[in-house]
Amino acid sequence: MVQVGETETRLECLLNNNKNSDFCAPLTSFDWNEVDPNLLGTSSIDTTCTIWGLETGQVLGRVNLVSGHVKTQLIAHDKEVYDIAFSRAGGGRDMFASVGADGSVRMFDLRHLEHSTIIYEDPQHHPLLRLCWNKQDPNYLATMAMDGMEVVILDVRVPCTPVARLNNHRACVNGIAWAPHSSCHICTAADDHQALIWDIQQMPRAIEDPILAYTAEGEINNVQWASTQPDWIAICYNNCLEILRV
Repeated sequence: MVQVGETETRLECLLNNNKNSDFCAPLTSFDWNEVDPNLLGTSSIDTTCTIWGLETGQVLGRVNLVSGHVKTQLIAHDKEVYDIAFSRAGGGRDMFASVGADGSVRMFDLRHLEHSTIIYEDPQHHPLLRLCWNKQDPNYLATMAMDGMEVVILDVRVPCTPVARLNNHRACVNGIAWAPHSSCHICTAADDHQALIWDIQQMPRAIEDPILAYTAEGEINNVQWASTQPDWIAICYNNCLEILRV
């Protein structure tokens, strides 16, 4: 983190739950809790998700001392875990979901970690790489499979049955971003050079075509929808970052 007026980046806190080594198992993703900024979740190839508690100590001069401890670690999947994301449901603090190489989406509650709920399992058991919660309606989330050309929309109230499949891409999908201001708009980006915006308000009717499409000059690796400026979407391809107005 860089303090105002400083030019150097310094390490504020190192989170490592392996007491026998300087390194923990390789991490695949992480997510800050929006309601409680002292909570951080990480996913790992060792099949676990870890929820970290951060404590900010007293200010000593211009240095904030930050320490961290493992609040809980759980075996989340049968294989590697590739992504983790907190949900805004139930107050936005305790619910989170994960996806992994076993092809499942699993949801957890920090208050009841003795069990989890399998929201979805890929029929072919393809690994699931990413998940993304709807910003306005915490009942909906999106996920995508490794090398998959479609995005699956799930309703946590109806486990195991997708409410929509967005499958107009002609190459593997790399990124998903829900609109910050709308519960029915989502942007997907893929190796086919396209960023597509979908309107899913007709669910559970099939969503056949996107409402907007943009073609970049290369395979789009990631997409983000600006949370405070909802007219802007950023995409990355080749060595470029483009910001699109929608």
